[in-house]
Amino acid sequence: MKSAIVTLVFLAVALLKAMPQQVSFVGGQHAVYEDKPAASTGLDCIYVIYDCDGVSMNYTQASNAAVTWYTYGELGGGYATVADGVVRVDSRTTQLPQVKANCGYIIEEGTTRTYVWVVNYADYHLSLNAISFDNERDCGTARLNVDGSGPSIVYYTINGAMMHLDRDLTLSYRTLEWNDTNMAWEETQVESAEEDFDAVMAVQAPYCNTEFTLSGDRFLRYWNMEETVTSDTYLTSAIAVETTAVQEERAVENEQKDDASSESSLGGSAPVTITFTAYCTDAMAHAEWQMARDAEFADIDSRFAQDEITQTFNEGGTFYYRFYGADSSGECETTSETYTITIGESVLECPNAFSPQGSEGINDEWRVSYRSIVEFQCWIFNRWGVEICHLTDPSQGWDGKYKGKYVKSGVYFYVIEARGADGKEYKLSGDINILNYTGIDNGSSGIE
Repeated sequence: MKSAIVTLVFLAVALLKAMPQQVSFVGGQHAVYEDKPAASTGLDCIYVIYDCDGVSMNYTQASNAAVTWYTYGELGGGYATVADGVVRVDSRTTQLPQVKANCGYIIEEGTTRTYVWVVNYADYHLSLNAISFDNERDCGTARLNVDGSGPSIVYYTINGAMMHLDRDLTLSYRTLEWNDTNMAWEETQVESAEEDFDAVMAVQAPYCNTEFTLSGDRFLRYWNMEETVTSDTYLTSAIAVETTAVQEERAVENEQKDDASSESSLGGSAPVTITFTAYCTDAMAHAEWQMARDAEFADIDSRFAQDEITQTFNEGGTFYYRFYGADSSGECETTSETYTITIGESVLECPNAFSPQGSEGINDEWRVSYRSIVEFQCWIFNRWGVEICHLTDPSQGWDGKYKGKYVKSGVYFYVIEARGADGKEYKLSGDINILNYTGIDNGSSGIE
């Protein structure tokens, strides 16, 4: 029995020690807002009271130790003085009948200390009357004028460092945001947190017409008394553009790939067809694609007043394309990234043998090997000068047939006239040896 009583006593003492020191307030029109500051301030809590007039501050102790109250100001806790007027309400509670606003408190219970700061919100009350904006055009920034007041809420750490309490006002408006997945500018709602009241605010200019709404602060929001003001419609002049350059794919087995071309670059073997597309925001009034031979666009060779153009490159060399846009006044301008298109030198090579009736897909068609050939004529003759085949594109090939039937093995002749994208002229002629690995001329036309 005695052991059970001792255990209960120890449990009671343990629970007593675990009870937190508690600060509370009595009176006032609204609940007290509690803010937990950073540990570096040395404060356990900051209490924001709507109006301190007629508000008492209580401290409920967790032990039977003596309790002493101190107050401190901007010099910090090292200069704290004993608080006047503290009374004992009961065996566990002491009280300051009229809390002193905008100061710090140190409540000492034995060897334990509680550090708090009390803010009188009535001294820092936020008032929002109207929000407007400058009529001057600004391509990058929207400058807002706020009619109202809201002094900066200050407090002091235990070490006497002045700090500011974040009001957390909310500025909301609409803008356009680029969506890579949908390849489009999409309207989105922006909500930015403003730490303090400012009569002049600057934000990134929205890309669409919108209204600005300012609301707050977090303390009034907590008390269901939030202030809100909304501007007239803001007419944007800010512009932005996203662009793409998509090269038409051409899968031709006998076309040589230019060393300069890769999945991330544009150009290669001519002819090259590329579609340039610009996606513009609402205020874009003037739009054009520009082409130059120099990367700095010192001399612009061509202008295309369209959002989308398709260009076919049949000439060798390097070309630079970019998009240029402006708003209706011409004061706000933007340019896209520069696209570099390189068309490589021409190459034209001719094989001298193939086997049309050999293994399917393995050297069973006569084709030239080429790069950047933009004009092409090829005639194939037998040894008596009869035209067997005529090709008009370097991607075309001869399957070894004449009038639907395979010709006999032997020697045939080609004549080629072609021009490269670099201006090089080709006049080629030579032999074509048809090899018949099976030794069978089934279905042959009889022409040699």
